[in-house]
Amino acid sequence: MAEQTTTPRAGALDGVRVLDLSRVLSGPFCTAMLGDHGADVVKVEAPAGDDTRRFGPPFVDGVSTYFLSCNRNKRSIALNLKDEADHALLLRLADKADVVVENFRPGTAERLGVGPDVLCARNPQLIYARISGFGQTGPWSHKPGYDLAVQGLSGLMAITGDPDGPPYKLGVSIADLTTGLMAVQAILAALFRRERTGEGDVLDVAMLDSVAALLTFQAQRALTADEPPRRMGNAHPAIAPYESVRTADGWLNLAVGNDTLWARFCDALDQPGWAADPRFATNADRVSHRPALLAAIEGVFAEHPRAHWQGLLEPAGVPCGMILEVEEVLALPSLRERGAIGQVLHPLLGALELLGHPVRFANAATRLSPPPELNAHRDEVLADWGV
Repeated sequence: MAEQTTTPRAGALDGVRVLDLSRVLSGPFCTAMLGDHGADVVKVEAPAGDDTRRFGPPFVDGVSTYFLSCNRNKRSIALNLKDEADHALLLRLADKADVVVENFRPGTAERLGVGPDVLCARNPQLIYARISGFGQTGPWSHKPGYDLAVQGLSGLMAITGDPDGPPYKLGVSIADLTTGLMAVQAILAALFRRERTGEGDVLDVAMLDSVAALLTFQAQRALTADEPPRRMGNAHPAIAPYESVRTADGWLNLAVGNDTLWARFCDALDQPGWAADPRFATNADRVSHRPALLAAIEGVFAEHPRAHWQGLLEPAGVPCGMILEVEEVLALPSLRERGAIGQVLHPLLGALELLGHPVRFANAATRLSPPPELNAHRDEVLADWGV
């Protein structure tokens, strides 16, 4: 099992202190990735702990697998922000922080006395990242932000699913996760700017804005071509064949992204008739005649299993891949040998496998440490931060 950190190199964010006031997923995912790069992330939890400690089943020895998934590389301290002494302690921690991350509903941080009006006035170099459903301003700023609601409001669900079926959400909380990634990007940019100017900043990261940004070519189609996108199952709206096809034993994804690959595809399958068919001559032709194209391909692919077709297409340089179950993905040698899955020692669970950071650095290390028990690091954090 490859460990996430294999050399004594420093992380890119070593020395950066992050005070994490967030909970559930969008903020914790953001701060876990900051911790991947070596930032000292202190997770401030209510005395009852992050809600995700109770998300489940499944639980393993009483520990929520959901909580484990997004709280690596952190230390935990429990504070009741409505308690005068704990509130004062939080302010002193914020004075020492480089970054604060919160995902309260707009106005809550101010009511608790931990908004940027207070913390940034005390610490002008602070990067204060605010994650919310719909932003700190605007007509929907008061609304709570939940992943499922934002997936629907963002347009993603309208273009996901079978053309004749209901809209579908993605199999992960993509609105939360995307927003967390956007927050990471914004925090890194703000830290870089602070290096040059000495100024902190307040970042307003909205879930709806973040997920709508993923619409890219679908949004541009609606904005400029007056062709609102629709659900197309697993088909690509502008490329064909670029979709899932049924084989004798399951599904295979084809990614024939241009006319050169189309020629290779036809050669590999020994289908000169497809190559010569004027309906399929160019990508635009294939998109216009998608039903006939897919019927022809699936008629052939039904004769053999997935592995047979992948064995023909990959040597020809035609991108394709079987649709794998999650447990099959986690067993892939590619992930294992590259260290995308690491092993840590958890105080309750013993040896524990976790996903780590997906990017490898030539000159900096990433790290992987176990998600914390509630309030396990109170004395340690106060000593390290000089509070």
